[in-house]
Parts: sequence; structure tokens; C-alpha cells
Amino acid sequence: MPPFRSLPAVILLLIIGVISPAPAGQRRFAFSYEADTAPAGTREFEQWLTWKSDKATNHDFDEFTFREEFEFGITDRLQLGIYLADWRILRGTSDDGTTFKDTGFDLIYNLTDPTTDWIGSALYGEVLVGPDKFVLEGKLLLQKNIGKWMLVANTVVEAEWEGDDLEEKIGVWQNTFGVSYQVCPALTIGAEARHEIEFADWEEDGEHVLYAGPNFSYRKKNFYIVVAPLFQVTSIASEPDFMTRTIFGFHF
Repeated sequence: MPPFRSLPAVILLLIIGVISPAPAGQRRFAFSYEADTAPAGTREFEQWLTWKSDKATNHDFDEFTFREEFEFGITDRLQLGIYLADWRILRGTSDDGTTFKDTGFDLIYNLTDPTTDWIGSALYGEVLVGPDKFVLEGKLLLQKNIGKWMLVANTVVEAEWEGDDLEEKIGVWQNTFGVSYQVCPALTIGAEARHEIEFADWEEDGEHVLYAGPNFSYRKKNFYIVVAPLFQVTSIASEPDFMTRTIFGFHF
């Protein structure tokens, strides 16, 4: 069943994105990272909310995941992100309730400029540690700016160890793509796509799942908001039919 029951909340999020103040930063995407890094000495706080809803096997399923992150420009090419906490709320499952997931950090190193070079690029590394979870993640970030257009692509490799003794091993291969157009200095619109496949014990490959949908970014002065509702293009019954991510941030 298509997630039409979720559309009123999506509309509300989009309205908030249009009327709320937001920053003059470069962030245009919710599921993809850009190759640009924060200038040296700058500081930023981001609040993430990711909502997944409506599985074919469970139409009452809802998952709300939250992240609070501080970002710092160490040099003009090196950026540090610190996650205070990742936590989630589950509804419609046997594990309903609020759970702390993990904390961690990431580093992004810019290699080439997306405007002056033929393509912009950066390397991303992330470490997450939780009560029964340890994650290492690496990404290649690509970006190209062409006038008011921005195109991005991320390739992601993730290794997860989960369980009481971290005995469960999971590998993840993910690709994200995004395109964005600057309508005016404050507003950009575009689209994003996300493809993912998991490998149990790094051997048995799972099903490919693909999401796609629009994105919206609004910025003003030191504040910004990004909203991206994505819909499942594939027909994987165990995966949510709908997800949306909202990122609100400000420079300080």
C-alpha cells in the first residue's frame, strides 16, 4: 500500500521548510554529502530527523531516528563532525520504545574543488560506537557545480558489528545521487536517489533497495533547513515504503 497516510506530515514538513529561516551554507541534500568542507574556524550545529514508515509486511511501522551533530572546520580542507547521540523511537513493532543507538565522529577531507576543477571530490571516514554496536564507514564524495546546478554522488562502504558480543557482522554497499537547482539565493530544489544492499557476514548478499524523491533546501543568514521525502522504487516487503529526512542547522 503506498504511504499516502504519511503525506499530511510530509506536507507539513515542506511548509516548515519554506517559512523557516535557514543558513547561507552549501548544504542542499539530506541523504548525500557534498565534497565542499567548512572553512577553517567555522562551527555548525545540525539536528537530524529521519522518519521511516509503512512496510508491506507491517503498515503500522514507524521509526524516528534523531541525530545531534556539531561540525568544525579544522582547516579549509579538513572538517570534523561529532555526533552527540543517535537515538530512535519505534512504533508498531514488538520493540516499541525509545532507544539510544550510538555516538561517534566523522572526518571529511576535500581533495578537489567542485567549481574550478573538472570534478570536486572528498574522502569521508566515520566511526560509531553503541552499547551493542560498532561501525566503520568510508565514503567517496563527488560533486560538480555548473552555474546554478549542483550534482553529487556518494559511494559508501560500511562494516557493522552488532549484538551482545558484536558477533553479528554486516556489510553495506550504498550509492546516493543528487541534483539541485538554485531557484533564488535562499531556495534550492532538486531530487535524490539512494541505493543499498546488505551482506550478512560479508558473504550472503541481500536484496537491492532503491529510493527516490524530491528535495528542498531553504537558507537565510545563519540558519537552514533541508527536507527530502523518498519513496521506495523497488518492491522489497521488509523495507519501508517511505522515508523522509529533515536537517535543521545553524552556524555559530
